Amino acid sequence: MPGSADALRNILRRIDGRGYKAYRDIRGSFDLDPEGLTLHIDHVQGDPFAAPSKLRLRMARDVSGIPEDLDVTPVRRLALADLLVRHAAEAAQSSGSGRQGSGKSGVVWIDVGGQEVLERTACVVTDEFVELRLQAGLPAAGRRVLGREAEALLCEELPKLAERTFRWENLDANEAYRFVECIENQEHLRDQLSDAGLIAFIGDGSILPRASGASDLPLPASDAVPFVSPPSLRVTLALKNPVDGPGGDRHEIRGMGIRTGVTLVVGGGYHGKSTLLQAIERCIHPHIPGDGREGVVSNRQLAKIRAEDGRRVEQVDISAFIDNLPRGRSTRNFSSDDASGSTSQAANIVEAVEAGASGLLLDEDTCSTNFMLRDARMQALVHKQYEPITPFLERVRELHDELGVSTVLVMGGCGDYFEVADTVITLREYLPEETTEEAQKIASSLPSGRRSEAGSRFESVTARIPQARSFDASRGRKDVKIDAKTLDLILYGRDAIDLRCVEQIVDVSQTRAIGHAIHLAAARFMDGQATLREVVDALEEFFDAEGLDALDPFHRPGRHPGNYARPRGLEIAAAINRLRSVRMKQVSSEARAPGPDPADR
Repeated sequence: MPGSADALRNILRRIDGRGYKAYRDIRGSFDLDPEGLTLHIDHVQGDPFAAPSKLRLRMARDVSGIPEDLDVTPVRRLALADLLVRHAAEAAQSSGSGRQGSGKSGVVWIDVGGQEVLERTACVVTDEFVELRLQAGLPAAGRRVLGREAEALLCEELPKLAERTFRWENLDANEAYRFVECIENQEHLRDQLSDAGLIAFIGDGSILPRASGASDLPLPASDAVPFVSPPSLRVTLALKNPVDGPGGDRHEIRGMGIRTGVTLVVGGGYHGKSTLLQAIERCIHPHIPGDGREGVVSNRQLAKIRAEDGRRVEQVDISAFIDNLPRGRSTRNFSSDDASGSTSQAANIVEAVEAGASGLLLDEDTCSTNFMLRDARMQALVHKQYEPITPFLERVRELHDELGVSTVLVMGGCGDYFEVADTVITLREYLPEETTEEAQKIASSLPSGRRSEAGSRFESVTARIPQARSFDASRGRKDVKIDAKTLDLILYGRDAIDLRCVEQIVDVSQTRAIGHAIHLAAARFMDGQATLREVVDALEEFFDAEGLDALDPFHRPGRHPGNYARPRGLEIAAAINRLRSVRMKQVSSEARAPGPDPADR
């Protein structure tokens, strides 16, 4: 049974002035409010300079008064939890709490997201309770307990934080419903993409540009050009919840549909091509109201592809793109500790398809030039006999026609792709026009003179089996030591996983989850027979059934699991592929990696 608030106060007064490790005496649960607020102290930091202590604030649902209709579906519950976390973070910031002594003393930290709404462990909403998971630095002077300051933090500030976060009367009801319904609308739009033959949708009026290269906030409306779909590409999708509009509520939204197949985005420099592509790549997740991209949704299985000099590649069949290496070196089971731009981009494409990508997103600015194209003049000078690269131009149609994988390609400097594109979109002063017919006429009247250099058709990719013995999360005396140092760096045991070129990770808590998901996968799902696709699919099913709490290797039910946000299987697979110690075994030639699930197309 939980202790009382008075019991917690008495402990803190008793240990006041003692060594910091005396804080261990407060581990446990305490009822801070007889009406139904409980503080769970799950982990006490061993030092004021160490990672803050892990706490949970739980309030009974009937005490909070949050209406039941706000979380009657998984999507609404996800949105409500995200909103509560944002309110808690704002309340903590405005409460005036801060450093109260040495190290992290007095600091309250909550794992709040950015512009995207993600499933995360920071808040749990059930029919019985709402729970906030947070971290707090227990106050100290040097390494001595500051009991009175800790009493104020735990027994006064945190209950006020819970009241401001969970009590329905302290929340703005209109904002809460608007937030939840906005997220629900985006997921409803996403569910319609497949039946509409689309991989992405950009709603009219969307604000796609960001405030700066260092900020994901929207460009002020006064400086931005609202998105307007060209009439020939305009589609209308239904909204789950009506939204305010001219003349009354709107029950549908119009915008530009990106069809399955090969889509080319062209235009002059600084006219918005890359901004459009970035919106498509980021909107695999829903965005908060006011972001400007609430009307933009993408198929969840789109993968951003780029060149990545120096990355490790392990047993990938890149022969569809690179073959006939000097001295007869095979590329059907290609490995490299220092891949070039072209070989890394080839591997990135094959690995994405192997992991289940339904579409590829490429921007010529981050692609390897010789991988993308060989023009007629270069073909004349350097005979195919001496050129191992089959450019992407030769394979992009096969990716769709044979494997069901669509492509959106930003291209500003090469018209040879006109011949293979299903749709051409030209950006002029940030506004799109469909120029497919014009591009096809240009391709007919100005032939490129290129010869096709593709050999056999690209009909499948070779599946690989990750070997569990090549995953070692130990470091020093710890059997499991995994750290997410930044958004793009995982320390997995003694190995660093560089994710700088995995551009669809949007939150460091996703990075943290990826590191621990790899450890979980190696321990539970890599049996020497499961392919990489099967492993990441098993992880997705595990998350659906068990939630993210179980990612903590030391987790016990009813404990603070750490700060995780859900990644996609594509990002987990990408991280596994970049672990330099990883070893893979190709399956037999009869067993090929499946293409994307038709439901994802």
